[in-house]
Amino acid sequence: MRIYKTLFSVATATLILSFYPWQLIQNLTISSAVAQSLKNSEPVLPQNPVTIPIVQSPRGSGTILPEDSNNGASSTEENRLLKQATEQFRNRQYTAALQTYQQVLSLRQQRGDRTGVGEILQQIGAAYDRLGQYSQALNYYQQALTIRQQTDNKIGIGSTLNSIGSVYQQQGNFRRALQFYEQALVVRREVKDTAGLGRTLNNIGLVYNQLGQYPQAIESYQQALNIFQSTNNSTGVGAILNNIGLVKTQLGQYDQAIKSYEQALIVRQKINDKAGVGATLHNIGFVYDRQNNPNKALDFYQKALVIRTEAGDKAGIGATLNNIGVVSAILKQQSKALTSLNQALAIFQELGDKAGEGRTIDSIGTAYKILNNSAQALGYYQQALAIQKEVGDLDGERITLSNIGEVLEQQKQRSLAIIFYKQSVNVTEKIRQELRVLETSQQESYTTTISDTYRALASLLLNQNRVVEGQQILDLLKVQELEDYLRNVKSNQQTVVGIQLLPMEQQILAKYTAIQGRLAIISNQLIPLRQLSPASRSATQKQRLTQLEQQQQQVIAEFNQLTNSPGVVALVQQLNQSLRTQNPELPNFNYLQQQLKTLDAKTALLYPLILEDRLELVLITPNSAPIHRSIPVSRTELKQAVADFRAALTNRKLSTKRVIPSANKLYNWLIAPLEKDLVTAGIDSLIYAPDGQLRYVPLAALHDGKQWLVERYSVNNITAASLIDFSPQPLDAPKILAAAFTKGNYNFNVGANQFDFVGLPFAGKEVAGIAALIPGTTQLLNGQFNRAATVPNLSNYNIIHLATHAAFVKGQPEESFILFGNGDRATLRDIADWQLTANLVVLSACQTGVGGQLGNGEEILGLGYQMQQAGAKATIASLWVVDDEATQQLMNAFYQSLQTQKFSKAETLRQAQLTLINQTSAGSRNTHPYYWASFILIGNGFVLSNSVGF
Repeated sequence: MRIYKTLFSVATATLILSFYPWQLIQNLTISSAVAQSLKNSEPVLPQNPVTIPIVQSPRGSGTILPEDSNNGASSTEENRLLKQATEQFRNRQYTAALQTYQQVLSLRQQRGDRTGVGEILQQIGAAYDRLGQYSQALNYYQQALTIRQQTDNKIGIGSTLNSIGSVYQQQGNFRRALQFYEQALVVRREVKDTAGLGRTLNNIGLVYNQLGQYPQAIESYQQALNIFQSTNNSTGVGAILNNIGLVKTQLGQYDQAIKSYEQALIVRQKINDKAGVGATLHNIGFVYDRQNNPNKALDFYQKALVIRTEAGDKAGIGATLNNIGVVSAILKQQSKALTSLNQALAIFQELGDKAGEGRTIDSIGTAYKILNNSAQALGYYQQALAIQKEVGDLDGERITLSNIGEVLEQQKQRSLAIIFYKQSVNVTEKIRQELRVLETSQQESYTTTISDTYRALASLLLNQNRVVEGQQILDLLKVQELEDYLRNVKSNQQTVVGIQLLPMEQQILAKYTAIQGRLAIISNQLIPLRQLSPASRSATQKQRLTQLEQQQQQVIAEFNQLTNSPGVVALVQQLNQSLRTQNPELPNFNYLQQQLKTLDAKTALLYPLILEDRLELVLITPNSAPIHRSIPVSRTELKQAVADFRAALTNRKLSTKRVIPSANKLYNWLIAPLEKDLVTAGIDSLIYAPDGQLRYVPLAALHDGKQWLVERYSVNNITAASLIDFSPQPLDAPKILAAAFTKGNYNFNVGANQFDFVGLPFAGKEVAGIAALIPGTTQLLNGQFNRAATVPNLSNYNIIHLATHAAFVKGQPEESFILFGNGDRATLRDIADWQLTANLVVLSACQTGVGGQLGNGEEILGLGYQMQQAGAKATIASLWVVDDEATQQLMNAFYQSLQTQKFSKAETLRQAQLTLINQTSAGSRNTHPYYWASFILIGNGFVLSNSVGF
């Protein structure tokens, strides 16, 4: 099931609610006392969810208290109304607050209080902000800004600029948000508004946090922390320590996260900030949940619930009850789980928080799913989906759709499960199309990732031999994995269409959608009745409530019966029959085959997919239907085989003969099942999109028992076909920048890893050899090869060769880097900002491509994509620590072959590798794959059909 835990970052004056249906929600909140002190009105942004059994959590609607004090109030009535509006706002009753604020606005306009008018316009903007009506929020913020500028209210100007920045932040327009935050910083520094300065720095930290740029986030938070500490602002100190704990949680640095939360807890307890204490206790529980320690998580949630109850923090109580319910379900405590979730639901219904209501209903569905009651689970998922569609909660919608797909899959209703999985995928692609960054702080909050929905769909499609559709979802899977890792992957013309629903699937979905519409209508009528306390309901209202609840149950029963209804059964049978006789026509697949035809006619595209119980292979050739093979090898067995093969490849003490068995085992799984198809199609070049840990071993080094695969095929790795420009890139006159780190020693820590790098003596010979072969090559060595002198000039070259250390390691993009000759570093995320026009970037030194521990290879996928985004057509990198001398020989052979311009880039690399394999000098060690196989080419290494050219 798709599990969804929510992490919310906190804008320093925002109460943040988070709860996760079927696992937990990270809740970073700031109490009303904190908000009063900080007077911040920036909303908080939930962050990117990722899925796997799906549950969900509420969208981050933070409760923001007014940033300005009520200095302009002059009448008892105005004071009463302002107090009422503030309470309504605090209780998330934003629509009611708007009406009351409008009354206050009218009174202030009547008495010509322009300063007071500016304050209320600010609060009206904040209410629209919380309702997600961003254009209205910006309209009122702009009106407030104009008045504050006219009255020279500098403190107010800083506050409003800050709030405008927060709206753009919530819309995912981070560049625009940073522009307004920077303006706010200037104003707040000018008037020495230290509290406001700290809040804005915190919000800048939030932006970097959402972008996944954690070092910058920590830096901004630290600046804010220093300000709050120097001004003895304990509420601010507690809030920032809490946000730092969030970043550490996202980085998987759980001990450091606990330490930061414990520091926040001490501060908040000291100032009796009960709501803040409750939030921090909740967050500590979240960390333990992430560590698969549900009992300890439940203990902290219970403590949080007690404190939040004492503080009267209704939204926080709802969030914690939600998490208690889900954890209790995991622990098979059925009564406690359902009681807690229903209590949470009642709170969100009372508050009128429809997004929270929808997500809690999804949590209840997941609890029933855990308790093996699929009928009840589907009923609640259907209710949740109706609400999410109504309020535009795309994030929640995709999660619930995936949950429905999973339940249907477990009921063996695979054709129906495919429909809901497809819809979940399409909502995700819609989100990417709209450039909506999905609350990045949520991204790490799932048990796994959104990619698991794509895998589940691919598994079902291939299991039913729906290969054309399977290929498309496999490609989208690669794109989503990149998004999970880098969080900067935008849609294009191929990805934006998602995965097409076939005509009969559309007819089936229409039947379910009709039921969702009826549920939405009933839900709209139920909400106002449920918001009334039982004692205040009239007899007529009680009767109507009962009628509506009965109607709701009837419609839910219809949904559960629809699966086996004659109409749906007939449509499913027709669908399956049509798919047995023909593959569907999908534009993206047809386009892909046309692209392959423009290349060498002997090129094929290979997609492996690693599943728990099997390995799926999909082969696309230019002129035939897609080919599919299913190999009965478990994920565990394949993972061990990859580890064994890699260990053999990197152990130069082993004889070549002893490497072959492990190379042959993977060959028999990956290539042998397709061997006849490759021969029949006359294939001599493979485009390869590896999956998971297969990214850690070179396809070229597989062995068929007689020869290495590189002796038969050139190999061109790609991130995803939909992200690659297949057109060839001829290079008439190579203009090369060749840089090297040849001497010196650098020691440093990055993340949890310690590095000790020494100069590469043969790197100097490597660079000199390139310069000798290709006149006009620019050489940079050691100190000359520094970041300031190198990066701005990269666009002047069409080949960039860096003979230096690099480490692309499992973890965050910031923990992978390229080392310059003077000790400077460029992280994987920094690379995206480079301005490249290069046909080729070569990283020829050790640890390029991967670090010491094996993960799922996202860092390799990310390297190729970031170079591509920077403008490079292809990148050559190594998969393990390479030999300095052998690499110099390999690169010399590569550039000699390159100079002839007879081959594509992929074939040029193959020719260089064959040079080492075929060395016949006595005692030559270079025939061992350790010396020649480590380098892979990622990106566009293609050549036109019937043509040559680099």
